[in-house]
Amino acid sequence: MHWAVLLVSAVLEAVWATALSQGAYVLFVVAATLSMVGLSVGMKRIPVGTAYAVWVGVGAALTVTWAMITGGEPVSAWKIVFLAGIIACVIGLKFLGSGVDRPPLVGGAGAVPELEPGAVGGAVPGGVETPS
Repeated sequence: MHWAVLLVSAVLEAVWATALSQGAYVLFVVAATLSMVGLSVGMKRIPVGTAYAVWVGVGAALTVTWAMITGGEPVSAWKIVFLAGIIACVIGLKFLGSGVDRPPLVGGAGAVPELEPGAVGGAVPGGVETPS
């Protein structure tokens, strides 16, 4: 589910970028807000670097593709090759995996482990450990 939300938010990134370039400010605000929320949801289970790279890569590739389709940018074979390279890298990140099995970071749960009292430096009267 997190990957699907991330991909939808990447599509919304292309929508807000295009809306901004055309002066459609209400659509820009709505799409940008939903895109950021989707990115945030994706980052709950997908490592931040991977999620951000996928979001930016897919969003940028779709923005350029839409601009070429609508005549806003010239089409060239090299652009198509490099856009395919971006998408191939995004697919690679999806299947590579993070190698880390981490709990979801919802409401801060699991973000910072709890320390037991006296776990660092031992329990000493006054709270300060001094060398003897």
